[in-house]
Amino acid sequence: MTIREIRLFGDPVLTSRAVEVTEFDDSLATLINDMLETMDDASGVGLAANQIGVLRRVFVFDCSHTEDGLRGHIINPTWEPVTEETQTGPEGCLSIPDIRADVTRYNSVKLTGVDLNGNSVTIMASGLMARCIQHETDHLDGQLFIRKLEPSDRKTAMAHIRNSEWFNRT
Repeated sequence: MTIREIRLFGDPVLTSRAVEVTEFDDSLATLINDMLETMDDASGVGLAANQIGVLRRVFVFDCSHTEDGLRGHIINPTWEPVTEETQTGPEGCLSIPDIRADVTRYNSVKLTGVDLNGNSVTIMASGLMARCIQHETDHLDGQLFIRKLEPSDRKTAMAHIRNSEWFNRT
């Protein structure tokens, strides 16, 4: 397994839609293992493939420290809300270091996709796990969480990004 470089805000791969996975081979298994190791190394709860520069529809997650949380991966994910109930809470992103802001998401979602072997997977999730599913799927669609912020919060976040060392590195 290899820890991969996490792409940071400003990298065009983060605003590109990932393509469906159609080949379930050893390279996919390696990608998933590398993503889990990379996520763990960065102390994250989720990581989408495009965050490491790979435009394939796969993300990994680790919400195992929560009551109903899980650890694993999902390929070609889709989700739908279970109810209209929402949650608003702090959210951050490994691709936008040091930025956290409140984001409103559905509180409970149904995730569908496939696993590494192409077997169907369905997960009912709420709380942090539901937030993670929505956040990581947004990544695969080329959307960053800061786009979901209220305009004043987005303006503040962008000012912090523009003034950050990681964004201004040469």
